[in-house]
Amino acid sequence: MTNPTSNSLDLYAKVEDLLGVKEVAPRLYAHYFLFLNSVEFHSLLDVGCGSGDFLHQMQKALGIEEVLGIDLSPLMVSKTAKLDIPSQCIDLCDLGGKYDVITAVFDMLNYLDKEGLERFLHCISEHLNEGGYFLCDINTLYGFENVAVGAYIVDDNERFLTVDSDFEKDEYVSEFTLFEKKKNSFTKSQEIIKQYLYTLEQIEQLSNLKRIVADDVSLYEMEEADKKFIVLQKQ
Repeated sequence: MTNPTSNSLDLYAKVEDLLGVKEVAPRLYAHYFLFLNSVEFHSLLDVGCGSGDFLHQMQKALGIEEVLGIDLSPLMVSKTAKLDIPSQCIDLCDLGGKYDVITAVFDMLNYLDKEGLERFLHCISEHLNEGGYFLCDINTLYGFENVAVGAYIVDDNERFLTVDSDFEKDEYVSEFTLFEKKKNSFTKSQEIIKQYLYTLEQIEQLSNLKRIVADDVSLYEMEEADKKFIVLQKQ
């Protein structure tokens, strides 16, 4: 099983603000908000909470009684905690308790290989209350081939980042190289991060949950959808 390490997740945490994620996030968050605003629930667990931005916005907009964010990156969890959002650095499958809603935002599922995805979805079901909802989004083939592939370079004077990405045989491989300014020199960090293409049907089959919503999402206003927003329910 090959899934993101804490080192690769921490590196991503250091550069997330350089990747343009926050600029397009509202278009994706809107799908989550509209669904959550249409159902009654009391508790929400956000898996792979990242910097806590999504959970913070949902809590503020919906006044959710109980929220928790979990992430495998200690750096990400520390960022979430700064927003006064309860958070833990823990694997979903090691967590206790059940929730009315579980979310996995911004293609989190694509970072798991098939074995990891099967384990993850089993644990999602185990942590959902009866009738509970699992909300997620996955990258489409078009998104991988036409949005994500290529070279990306950005420099904010304190950090110099290059990302080289390729997609082949349903596997997307990105090499992140970061130079961080430390006084009069730069320190280098480098990690390989992989993602995997999955279909809606694969997600349904592995989860044993019932599909409620499957909407196309275009974050970058391209010709086709680069993401699929999915809602599954535990029967």
